[in-house]
Amino acid sequence: MDPRPTEQRHPLAQGLHLRPAAQIGALFVQAQTDAIASLPAALPAVEAAAQAAAAALRRGGRLGYAGAGSSGLMALADALELAGTFGIPPDRTPVLFAGGASALLQMRGDVEDDAEAAAEDFKRSGLSRGDVLVVVSASGSTPYALTVAQAARAAGVTVVGTANVASSPLLDLADIAVHLATPPELVAGSTRLGAATAQKAALNLMSVLLGIDLGHVHDGFMVNVQADNAKLVGRAARIVAGVAGVDDATAKTALAQTGGAVKPAILVAQGRTPDDAEQALRQSGGHLAPLLAAEQ
Repeated sequence: MDPRPTEQRHPLAQGLHLRPAAQIGALFVQAQTDAIASLPAALPAVEAAAQAAAAALRRGGRLGYAGAGSSGLMALADALELAGTFGIPPDRTPVLFAGGASALLQMRGDVEDDAEAAAEDFKRSGLSRGDVLVVVSASGSTPYALTVAQAARAAGVTVVGTANVASSPLLDLADIAVHLATPPELVAGSTRLGAATAQKAALNLMSVLLGIDLGHVHDGFMVNVQADNAKLVGRAARIVAGVAGVDDATAKTALAQTGGAVKPAILVAQGRTPDDAEQALRQSGGHLAPLLAAEQ
């Protein structure tokens, strides 16, 4: 039997196919809960990863994501959300996904073994010394993920390795090792289940900590949101109203004066001019807290 927990058989999987759906559902919910329970032990590493990523972005660098298969999808999902949630431009968050865009429409297993393609993908990413790359692999031994991580280390890029197997090659190679000790899957080897759930939770936390570090979250509001649809325009107005303590009409007027940018709109709603608001935010490193305290 493969010793890796990601490949082992779940102790309650015997006769799974014979059980009623309600029992399978209960087992599945418990398995997902058990997977999430791996996160507390990884919190220090996740925090270190977020700090490294925030520092890279703050000094003008980039935060890349890489992976293959289900693990790559978890990495991709986190990367794509950074623009809408925290206003981080996509060109600052390159994604290296085994098989490229075509693999998103039809998943292929062979691309995760293509080390040559991984090396080429890293070259195209443009990541360089001082940047950070988050590499996600359930087994921690996927050739694509390892090749990307090795190339990144050689280029002076800080590697955050996220894996579900202890002492795996990726974790040994990483500058920051995020080990998610998830149990065997109910469907043996199907790491899109519990392992991926834990990966997504860890990446969610990392990006939230990153957003807070950069000043893009204030009192639980996404104050650097990019309002590019009707839902988000309404959300932006509610954020300005809630943080600035003004009514909806004042919030919308302030947003119109700042071209929809939420942070300066909050300060404009409290009486600053748009230019003064922008200057104050530059001086505070993009953080609202010291500026709002000054207004009180």
